[in-house]
Amino acid sequence: MTRTDDDVALDAALDPLVLALDIGSTATRGGVHDASGRRVHRLQHKVPHAFTVAADGTSVIDPDQVTAEVEQVLDAVAGVPRLGTRLAGVAMDTFAASLIAVDAAGRALTPCLTYADSRSADAVTAMRAELDEYAVQQRTGTRLHTSYHAPRLRWLATAQPRVVAEAASWWSLGEYVLARLAGQPLAGTSTVAWTGLLDRRTGEFDAELLAAAGVGPEEFSPPRDAPQPASSAALRRWPALARAAWFPVITDGLASNIGSGATDATVLTASTATSGALRVLLDGPADPLPFGLWNYRVGAGRTLLGGAINDVGRAVSWAQSTLRLSPAVAAVLAAPPSDATPLVLPYLTGERAPGWVGRARAVLGGVSAATDADTLFRGIMEGVAMTYARVADELHPAAPQVVEVAAAGRVSNDRPEWLQVLADVLGRPVTHVTRRRATQHGTALLALDVLAPDAPRAPRATGATYEPRPAHVEHYAGRRTRFAEVYDALVRG
Repeated sequence: MTRTDDDVALDAALDPLVLALDIGSTATRGGVHDASGRRVHRLQHKVPHAFTVAADGTSVIDPDQVTAEVEQVLDAVAGVPRLGTRLAGVAMDTFAASLIAVDAAGRALTPCLTYADSRSADAVTAMRAELDEYAVQQRTGTRLHTSYHAPRLRWLATAQPRVVAEAASWWSLGEYVLARLAGQPLAGTSTVAWTGLLDRRTGEFDAELLAAAGVGPEEFSPPRDAPQPASSAALRRWPALARAAWFPVITDGLASNIGSGATDATVLTASTATSGALRVLLDGPADPLPFGLWNYRVGAGRTLLGGAINDVGRAVSWAQSTLRLSPAVAAVLAAPPSDATPLVLPYLTGERAPGWVGRARAVLGGVSAATDADTLFRGIMEGVAMTYARVADELHPAAPQVVEVAAAGRVSNDRPEWLQVLADVLGRPVTHVTRRRATQHGTALLALDVLAPDAPRAPRATGATYEPRPAHVEHYAGRRTRFAEVYDALVRG
């Protein structure tokens, strides 16, 4: 039986209340949750946005624009007089690996560089020649890649030397917003870890990478996870926050796991949003760390192991806007697999885990005059599932305790029939987490672990569990072999 999200009326909500903010790739969202983790009815708000992109690899967003969006959310939600002073905390997550140069007064000197900004590709190449990338990854849990700070800072030193000379600090987007609203650039451990500069065992900044990037540890916020009081300016504007503690910003990856119910090493989250990921929470670091994956420190003694996939919802959106899909496309996805389905490597914007080939582009094989739009879409979705399986293969030796895959996100909710394909490709059961805004929910739950640790939480909202079908598992094993052959010939080569 499917469990749906349980909203609760404000009058029936259990104190303490938490306001959770989620700054994602396509919107800023926020809403009130009660002590059980339920969303409070009609106290939710969303402000859409988009990254500014260019052919040179630019992918940025204006941090002042995002700050104004958060203010709109707070006006809409915390401005409700009926709340009184019931809000006990404000917690925020953002998309990870963001970077802003700020001056001594905390003013932005650059736009916010997003995780997708690839202009530092030449710096990555240079640093790979200078450093032992495997040793770097074993210390920090991250590869040398355009998503991380060390190559970006090296690139900025050449491309914008005046900015680098004037910069006093390097903040994430969440730190910038919190400095504006709460008076402090509060960075949680996961946010600092996603810079690629933090030692996953000690929690200290990595000296070799800082030297290679030409920066010092004093230019970054220290990782912290305890809530702090806000400045008086925030309290004057939003009296409902008078008693609220402000939590350091965390990353959406950590929040998504918690919101999906993947809180220990037995549950692997398959995030299926615009981009995707497979992630599992571990007690301690993964040793040794597979070279194709990352392992971020997210708190004292806890790390997040996994790998990210660029094109999941993005591949769906591309197909919907490019192909003439029929109303029967859901039935095509639900049909048994066929050798006539095209083999698709869905690298529209490059590959992250496990191969980290940033220049990778999509490959369509086996397309004939008999291939219609729906069949090609089936091939794309099979290809997306096989990119997850490539990450799962590397992850298994480091996290053998996994017994369940929990799939959450827009693609899972919009195309639940695809989850059977994913189960057949992975060869393990996949449970559909039906809760929308799982990331925002996770952010609220992490705050409630501090503010209301003993309050019972509402059950996880789930739908069907898709069991792998042996004949289909065998079919996809053959498809995956062919996928690997094409990858080695056309992508890696």
